[in-house]
Amino acid sequence: MTNPQILITNDDGIQAKGIHELALLAKKYGSVTVVAPNGPRSAQSSALTIEQPVYAIKHDSEDGIQWFSCSGTPTDCVKLAITQLMPTRPNIILSGINHGSNASINVIYSGTMGAAIEGSLHGIPSIGFSLCNHSLNADFKPCLPFFETILKGVIDNGMPKDICLNVNAPAIPNIKGIKACRQADGRWGNDFISADAPRP
Repeated sequence: MTNPQILITNDDGIQAKGIHELALLAKKYGSVTVVAPNGPRSAQSSALTIEQPVYAIKHDSEDGIQWFSCSGTPTDCVKLAITQLMPTRPNIILSGINHGSNASINVIYSGTMGAAIEGSLHGIPSIGFSLCNHSLNADFKPCLPFFETILKGVIDNGMPKDICLNVNAPAIPNIKGIKACRQADGRWGNDFISADAPRP
């Protein structure tokens, strides 16, 4: 695939460090358009906006990368990019880099993975990237070479239709390598704090 059209989104918002790192990485391999939520949209899964308008704002290009912020969810971003914002259909969709793990049950709740799944439903090779670090200033340097290897592999070799990848990296300085594995069977606990509702 020569100079692919690459769409990038996330669920942490356009201001997040992770999406800027991913955009700079992807730029080495194709033409990059970023369409990301205008603020955090974590745990949105594949939610759509259906009862209010969805709008996008075009921002100044950075290093040849086209940037749009969107009022909707990560899945809204993918739909809007494909149908309205990109001049041609993207060849590959990247979501992330998420600030936090999307392993195990998280894949169901994740807006990052919701966007990647939406891409695969359109028949577009899609990858969700996540780092197990919730810090706003997370260090992505150790995981970037591995994410680049996966991205280059998909660009060079393609992916089976209707398949997306969920890629998670540990927050450690030395990562040993890449391993494909089945989705883990973890669960979140459900803890609530009971309190009186505040007065209106």
